[in-house]
Amino acid sequence: MLLSSEGKCNRGFECCILVFGVDVKSRRTERKTLPNSNSKVVLAPPPAEEQSGGEVKSSARKMIRVALISITLVCVWLTVRFPFQAESGLEYLLNGPNSVNPQTLHLRGEFVESNLGSTDDAGGGVTVRMIAEQYLFVPQCVVVPAGVPIRFRITSADVVHKLTISGTEDQIKAVPGYVVETRLQFPRAGVYEMPCHEFCGPGHYTMRSRLIAVPPEAFRNLSREARRDCALQ
Repeated sequence: MLLSSEGKCNRGFECCILVFGVDVKSRRTERKTLPNSNSKVVLAPPPAEEQSGGEVKSSARKMIRVALISITLVCVWLTVRFPFQAESGLEYLLNGPNSVNPQTLHLRGEFVESNLGSTDDAGGGVTVRMIAEQYLFVPQCVVVPAGVPIRFRITSADVVHKLTISGTEDQIKAVPGYVVETRLQFPRAGVYEMPCHEFCGPGHYTMRSRLIAVPPEAFRNLSREARRDCALQ
């Protein structure tokens, strides 16, 4: 027995006694093993499976971001460039391989500055050559004879434009890289405004030109520069 015959512990409080069925020594041992509130708790690293799972999620997020950026760029291209590419291809099919370089229009070829405006053709008609660019038509005014067939040849230096002639139903598209040709005739003398009806940027609404139809005799008496600059006005 741990207790003496008198019911006392032989070794005082150092002995192990049972009080109300509780082992005091084991209680003290438990208190010693409890962590102190001031002590630092070191967390064990997560399992390798959790780490690999986090890396997979991070890679998936990156791939999603790249995919979203790619889709956005494709949508921008379809919105801005695809209509121009499709329209240019249509003009090519309708007008044939009548192509020009938009970057060198003013330097050489048919659309150099000295060749713009209205000129006499060998067959008695008149040819008008114009360049459309943001945000003006060159030249900004042309003179043509009334009652005479007019051959219009126009191209663009940048984006698609549409030359419309007031008082008529005539519209001429200017497509970069291609020469668009059409034939018109003005039965009466008069002044015709020619605004752009194809949105081409912030300055679109200020983009306009003017055409003046005069009697054939008055047209023949005008110099080349006067025909291009509307000097008679």
